[in-house]
Amino acid sequence: MSTVAKKAWVYGQVQGVGFRYHTQQQAKRLGLTGHAWNLDDGSVEVLMVGEAAAVAALICWLEAGGPRSARVDSVRVEPCGGGELLDRFSTG
Repeated sequence: MSTVAKKAWVYGQVQGVGFRYHTQQQAKRLGLTGHAWNLDDGSVEVLMVGEAAAVAALICWLEAGGPRSARVDSVRVEPCGGGELLDRFSTG
């Protein structure tokens, strides 16, 4: 079992459409911890911590457009550290 932490920035129509809530629900289904936060530029930052396959599955879901209420134009993903101390997935 390999735990990884990745951060994604999701751009498009992703604020005010339930995007963070649906991302949180998807992450919980996959057993991930982390967060989904609105940023001032209109994007959403998603921190994902958990099994590599589960993190990859959430990234695929984000890249596929997330919830139907959203419009995802692009997703930028980078590895990150320090997420292993999180005990849940939150929205900000």
